[in-house]
Amino acid sequence: MKQMSHEVRKAAPPKPEELKSVWNGEAKTKNLSKNKTLYIIHGWTYTVEPWTKTIALLEKNGVKVKMLHVPGLTQPSDKVWTIDDYVKWADRNLPTGCIALGHSNGGRILLNLCSKKSDKLEKLILLDAAGVYEPSRKRDILKKVAKLGAPLKKIPMVSKVFHKLTGSMDYERAPENMKQTLANMLESDKNLVLASITTPTAILWGEEDTITPPRQAHILKRKLADSTLSLHEDWTHAPYICDPQGLARAILKELK
Repeated sequence: MKQMSHEVRKAAPPKPEELKSVWNGEAKTKNLSKNKTLYIIHGWTYTVEPWTKTIALLEKNGVKVKMLHVPGLTQPSDKVWTIDDYVKWADRNLPTGCIALGHSNGGRILLNLCSKKSDKLEKLILLDAAGVYEPSRKRDILKKVAKLGAPLKKIPMVSKVFHKLTGSMDYERAPENMKQTLANMLESDKNLVLASITTPTAILWGEEDTITPPRQAHILKRKLADSTLSLHEDWTHAPYICDPQGLARAILKELK
């Protein structure tokens, strides 16, 4: 039986000598199993360009990184996607036994994958992940608007709700199929049984995250049996933008 971890870490600001040791190569991920590739599934965004600095720092420290392009977001698709569709897509694109990181909606996809295939991943890294169900009037508004379609898309409140639930300001840019896809993602959280997931999981979270607030990180920590939680004081919902060096350092620690 796996030993359950109850660790909750609050990340301390790095010391200058720690930064030096990480970035001069002395702390490269020599303990990462066979130097495997780190697979990343991004969140609700139409570009992965903001990940460039974090990925460059990881690669500089010996980590191979493969960013998967999510259909309908960074990969063109006219389809209305369900969570089951995304789970099948992820299953096809992730080799069994790999280490995968999911940010926001990418975390939701990986949580659902692990709930169906407990041995798919060697390790799961959740970065400010979606997937925790909480009853929300904002969710209900967005689901109703998605069903009604284009006539209401210019209502300012709708764009604010979209931003609150995804971290993206791109509601106007989002095609109609992806608005319905988002409604499907939010609805799917009701059926995700977090306690069924046994994959070793590292939860990395920003204390300044207003999209998936820290209380959801604590829910994940409580319900995922084999998990650790690391909170970062100055991180927002997108640490790869606000602190790419700190994010790279946190990921490196999880790969040792």
